[in-house]
Amino acid sequence: MAAPHPAPDLLDAAVQVRQAARDAPRTGFRQVLTALSGILEYDHASLTRWDPHRRRHTTLAGTYPEHATAYIENRLHHDPVFAVLHSPAQGGLWLTDMPAHLLAASPGFTDVLRPLGIAGGVAQCLFTAEGRYAGMLNISTRHPRRAPDTARAAVTLLTESLAAALAPATAPSPRPPAAVPAVPGAATRPPGPLSPRERQVLAELAAGRTNRQIAQRLHITPRTVGTHIEHILAKLDAPNRAAAAARAAAWGITPAP
Repeated sequence: MAAPHPAPDLLDAAVQVRQAARDAPRTGFRQVLTALSGILEYDHASLTRWDPHRRRHTTLAGTYPEHATAYIENRLHHDPVFAVLHSPAQGGLWLTDMPAHLLAASPGFTDVLRPLGIAGGVAQCLFTAEGRYAGMLNISTRHPRRAPDTARAAVTLLTESLAAALAPATAPSPRPPAAVPAVPGAATRPPGPLSPRERQVLAELAAGRTNRQIAQRLHITPRTVGTHIEHILAKLDAPNRAAAAARAAAWGITPAP
């Protein structure tokens, strides 16, 4: 059975977030967080920019208490959770899906979020289209309920727009963009080296689905999905899942019903 379409109001909210992200360098980032509340209600949220020279995050807009903001800025990138998050293949980590052993090993959860009564939300690393790490989106809620799949997909699809707003236009890219094919029409040809299963996963990525959704549809584990995505990114020389999804759309690769 086909997945339900996102509600119109959620699509409108996603458009508002993207527009707020485009305007943020001029109007400020608080409007981005306000627009995000139309996709996912939260008790606390923040957008932080990564400073590669100072090796820390800088909060551009946020509602967390001072001690939680200080942790996000100065210590989160040393948290065991960040090592998992900081992978273009991972996507966001939703608190209700996080393994118990990872939560137990995370000072960010045990010492900062849990005392605040946080029981839900998402931490999302933001990568630009060139694969450069730009910063983080953190959303926290005291409600332990699972976020709707449509909201999860919307957050995933908006990450590149948020990253573009966070990343200074003059900052250098750590890796060059994928080479443009010299053969006329090559850009529209499907990739050759992908396995049949990898093509299936790539098609699901093009539909904006999360790792968990892909796992459910293909009857595999989310960890296996993450492995396939890592292989896809390497074979396509794509910097992140958003870039791979865009190529799949250009090639006309779509998921089976």
